[in-house]
Amino acid sequence: MCTNYAPVQRQILREIFGVEPPPADWKPETWPDYAAPIVRMDGAGRRDSVLASFGLVPRSRIPQGVRPYDTMNARSETVGEKRTFSGPWKKAQLCLIPATAVYEPNYEAGPKSTRYRIWLPGEPAFGIAGLWRDWPDGAYSFTMLTVNADKHPVMNRMHAPGKEKRSVVIVPRQQWDEWLACRDPEVARTFMTLFPAESMATEPAPIVRRAKEPLPPPVTDPELPL
Repeated sequence: MCTNYAPVQRQILREIFGVEPPPADWKPETWPDYAAPIVRMDGAGRRDSVLASFGLVPRSRIPQGVRPYDTMNARSETVGEKRTFSGPWKKAQLCLIPATAVYEPNYEAGPKSTRYRIWLPGEPAFGIAGLWRDWPDGAYSFTMLTVNADKHPVMNRMHAPGKEKRSVVIVPRQQWDEWLACRDPEVARTFMTLFPAESMATEPAPIVRRAKEPLPPPVTDPELPL
């Protein structure tokens, strides 16, 4: 599952994604519950960008007394069945999550993981398939759609040995508008594919923390009750 990525900055939103950036600022790396820009299709069929929280149900909105659970990723195989995701999926509330890289743990060097950066060398940025929702107070949140990657030459190197390998869904640039305009969940499923490994690159990217800088938010099992 992906819980950390590098969002694009304002210039790329304008030049590559063709949208006006949201007015508020966002951090250079996104972690659970951080705000970052997403791209949707507005009512007039035009691309639009809003700032949204990473995780379809932000932890601050989980009712008191309910065990915290993670909603940063939605499995494409069951997205229409899980109550957390089924509403936005059936309503086709599709979005693109603009990114320059995603980060995943790699265990090839030993039992302790090393964070790896994964990006597309031939592109200044890419769009990850996602779902969005709004809240009564006008806020937005989003999740990333994922597919099985057990046989993918790049993504099967990530995550702990023995665990299922997953990958975010990267929508090819020429299909962005088609994805955003899709209103049929069954058609949306046709986008749930792995990106070609030969177009991807990886490198170690350990987290470098400054003195007194807090650790990233903890991440628990994404398959808890959704």
